[in-house]
Amino acid sequence: MNTRIKTEVAAALPAVPPDHEKRFFADISGILREGRRKAYAAVNFAMVESYWKIGRRIVEQEQGGKDRANYGEYLLTSLSRHLSDIFGKGFSYSNLKYFRQFYLAFPDEKIRHTLCGLLSWSHIRLIMRIDNEKARHYYLDESREQDWSVRVLERNIKTRYFERLLSTQKPRAERAKPEESSGRPGLDDLIKDPYVLEFLKLPENMEGKESRLESVVIGHLRDFLLELGKGFSFVGRQFRISTETAHFYIDLVFYNYLLKCFVIIDLKTQKLSHQDIGQMDMYVRMFDDLKRGEDDNPSIGIILCAEKDETIAKYSVLSESQQIFASKYKTILPTEEELAAELARNTRYLREMREERDA
Repeated sequence: MNTRIKTEVAAALPAVPPDHEKRFFADISGILREGRRKAYAAVNFAMVESYWKIGRRIVEQEQGGKDRANYGEYLLTSLSRHLSDIFGKGFSYSNLKYFRQFYLAFPDEKIRHTLCGLLSWSHIRLIMRIDNEKARHYYLDESREQDWSVRVLERNIKTRYFERLLSTQKPRAERAKPEESSGRPGLDDLIKDPYVLEFLKLPENMEGKESRLESVVIGHLRDFLLELGKGFSFVGRQFRISTETAHFYIDLVFYNYLLKCFVIIDLKTQKLSHQDIGQMDMYVRMFDDLKRGEDDNPSIGIILCAEKDETIAKYSVLSESQQIFASKYKTILPTEEELAAELARNTRYLREMREERDA
């Protein structure tokens, strides 16, 4: 259809759809939303049920080998490697511990069926960490009946809402309501749930999470570090680490087999701030807690800051007792000058590309 015909057709259409068309559009949108909601609910049910069954099977296997020292730890480590090789992300040692804890917290089949059908894995991970059994069941019921978001649930647990109710002992109708958010997350947020994507082995949508500068520099930096040949092996880009309710993405992750440690790299396009350093320290602590093996040295964090007139490289090793290691890594990792030079080179390369494009 040429431009003239398109213009004539557009001119013939009413500027505002009549009421019957508005209802028609609303009906179709409603059908699609309901279909997507049902699809998400079905996937969530299958995923949570699978995690519960995995937890039960782990407990059964551990009980069979209980006469062996440290059998449970060995079992989860081996299982994590096996599942990760076959299914990819989502089956780390810490996640398998969550599956086991899930079953131990809710061994009853009827409760499991309720959990699978009505609550997300993020809700369950929060609730199952509560030691008090009555409190666990209270938060289960309230999350389901009041349709609490994960953030509302987390806030109410942290503010000990259940314990405060016990202290008042008021009838349910007279109790003050807990804090509530603006509502449940939108359907798009549910569909993009990283746990669901991992369960289905689908890639996460990283669109909008990195700038053009980051994309170019990180891609070149990865090759630069591998070319140095000082023991680097590439682990991942935009590598996700998660708490119970939040997800963080690290630009680049390597493992250095000479140092026996992870090396995580974060690129900042603005001036380096104390907040950036604090964030990297948090990343290092989280990585050591969730990913570091028993025989690994402390993880190393590197912040690269690209500004118009300044390039900075900042290293972070948080284990003060590892002084020998801290001295050793300086001879194996690229120097701050090498990193700064590579970062500046890539920044110039990007600027030249922009100038050619705009010429």
